[in-house]
Amino acid sequence: HYYITNNLRIMSNYRSIDFKVFGRVQGVFFRKFTKEQADKLKLVGWCKNEPDKTVIGVAQGLSPAIDTMKIWLNKTGSPQSRIDSCSFSNDRSVEKMEFGEFAIRRKRK
Repeated sequence: HYYITNNLRIMSNYRSIDFKVFGRVQGVFFRKFTKEQADKLKLVGWCKNEPDKTVIGVAQGLSPAIDTMKIWLNKTGSPQSRIDSCSFSNDRSVEKMEFGEFAIRRKRK
């Protein structure tokens, strides 16, 4: 992942991914633990529950931290969760982070 500026190759340090986690991931503190893991990895973005009982979100940060987060989302999750699968999309380089923190998005009442 790089872009060219003034004929210099500059590595883009930041990466962004979208994720969707399937399984028993609602009502088991999955979003809370996802935020804690993202904070540990210094990632920004968000996650939220969906009506189809999945959790979706976006994570942005340094590429090695994104790789670690992908493994965590696919294999670990919260202690009471059961992850059946996790899909990732829109994996891309970003020049700067587009969020100030990692947030849990909740439904507006």
